[in-house]
Amino acid sequence: MSAAVVAAVALSATGAAASASAAPVPPPSGILGAPTLVAHTHSGDVGYREVGEGSPILLIAGRGMSMDGWAPSFVDGLAAHHRVVVFDNEGVGETAPLTPPVSVSDMADQTSALITALHLHRPTVLGWSLGGMVAQALAVRHPNEVSHLVLAATQPGTGAALPIPPAAAAALDSSDPAVVMSVLFPPDQGAAARAYLAGVVQYPHFYAASPAVKAAQDAAIGQWMAGRDPAGRHLERIHTPALVADGAQDLLDPSANDRLLRDTVRDSGLVLYPDAGHAFLFQNTAAFVPAIDAFVHR
Repeated sequence: MSAAVVAAVALSATGAAASASAAPVPPPSGILGAPTLVAHTHSGDVGYREVGEGSPILLIAGRGMSMDGWAPSFVDGLAAHHRVVVFDNEGVGETAPLTPPVSVSDMADQTSALITALHLHRPTVLGWSLGGMVAQALAVRHPNEVSHLVLAATQPGTGAALPIPPAAAAALDSSDPAVVMSVLFPPDQGAAARAYLAGVVQYPHFYAASPAVKAAQDAAIGQWMAGRDPAGRHLERIHTPALVADGAQDLLDPSANDRLLRDTVRDSGLVLYPDAGHAFLFQNTAAFVPAIDAFVHR
């Protein structure tokens, strides 16, 4: 989601708040109140936040996202039973850039370095979209560092996946919030789209990836989708239990890719949420968070 989209929504929300009567504002709780910290890793600094207690879950962000792209209700829902860590991918926020050209495997190695630096001890790893590709590469390259995989709205890197429709991908960078939300949520889920935007604009000083980082991520995604990233070609090496999940109406990732991923990763199951799209995890938080809990503790 582009920063321009959220800035426009934030401006509207600020105007509405200014017209209301003044009242004391309590400090934010949950992930909204979590400070940004910096882990010093062997792959450079990594900016992160954490909230909650319990078994660790590491969330890997999608293309163009910063930590501010995670719906607070989703993160706090997970934090009810887990220590949740969110972080910025390379070149975003406080996270150091990697030597170009950056691959999905390079991002996985930096994620591994963060796991080591924070002593997460084999966390559950949840990756959304590009983050799901990074999660797969992490499980291939660093199998002893992951206990469970949750692969949300993402594609295998074998070269056999259906391509990302170019028009849908381009719409993600639109300056029109309605266009961006139309790619992430089905047409009849306007309330869910508005709730998502209302949540993320509560992050102080919202930010996203720069155009240069987005371009580098697009190149890495292209290599992964074409089967030219070594980790993507060896998904059969993943022995970690995996949950593949998506919205059945995902415009960026056809559900055939979810089934292919389920069939490629040996110990995996598939959940498709009806009348949901690429942002199903925020639309269906009430169902998806318990599904993750059940998967982790099965």
